Amino acid sequence: MLRRQDVGHRVVVRRIVGVSQDRTLYSDALGELVDLTETDLTIATSKGTLRVPLHEVHRAKRVPPARRPPAADVVALELAANHAWPAPVQSRLGHWILRAAGNWTGRANSALAVGDPDRTLEAAIDAVVQWYEAHGQRPLINAPMPLAAPVNAALDARGWTARPLTLVQTALLGPLLGRIEPRAELPPVELADSPGDDWFAMVAEHKGTLPPTAVRILTGVPEVVFAHVRDADGSLLAVARGAVTGPDRWLGISLLQTAPAARRRGIAQQVMRGLAQWAAQRGSTRAYLQVEERNTAAVGLYGRIGFTTHHTYLTREAPTG
Repeated sequence: MLRRQDVGHRVVVRRIVGVSQDRTLYSDALGELVDLTETDLTIATSKGTLRVPLHEVHRAKRVPPARRPPAADVVALELAANHAWPAPVQSRLGHWILRAAGNWTGRANSALAVGDPDRTLEAAIDAVVQWYEAHGQRPLINAPMPLAAPVNAALDARGWTARPLTLVQTALLGPLLGRIEPRAELPPVELADSPGDDWFAMVAEHKGTLPPTAVRILTGVPEVVFAHVRDADGSLLAVARGAVTGPDRWLGISLLQTAPAARRRGIAQQVMRGLAQWAAQRGSTRAYLQVEERNTAAVGLYGRIGFTTHHTYLTREAPTG
């Protein structure tokens, strides 16, 4: 049977799905173990997240990992993403990065647990809790998997909960541009150095009210661009943000949103193409984005234009009380 230290690793689970003519029927699932409680286990498979009650599990074991990027590549990408979404308050705990931004987005308000925290794991978690409590915020830890599997196991033991699994997906810009044909019949993608008021308004519909801290995060990157797509009457149809950061010149794509009336017309793909062209002109060759695994529509869109999962992460929340 699986144990807490298996969280973040690739596993195979054989579960009981029924009985036919006095024969027990089984189904096998292969994926990454993302949660294990006293009653259930949850794995992220290629078809989605699967929660299995433990009483249905016939057998379960860890299996060799699929081909994964080296740990150094995961760390480098996470650091590039941190530079592209810069929390105004940051502090170091060894190599870990403690971030606070008035609770606007989990990314900017969680400790990034990559590298050596320069103390025991238990002491590092205690220090994270103390730091966030001093800043008046609930402690959060961003744990990339399987790199931070020991962190996840330690947090499980402390009763920390997990937000939905996030996929960090990447694509090469050259093939991406080849997959997305320009569509002259669609409104053009406008790229601006700063967002318009209606850009902020569309983002606020999804992210909630944007405090000054949010504006600081969104605009506080040296190489950043804001995409707008407008209808003939000037109304906003789609927005997105692109930022190039890190020594590897990663293009980070975020906040891609399309107005409900403009969906399924190919506008989102044209926005991606516009951001990719902008980044390629600045020496970028690769793009990444972060999307919740349960957002199947977005995951499907990104897959069609060449994005694949590089690694995953869980945002862990300290128990209340």
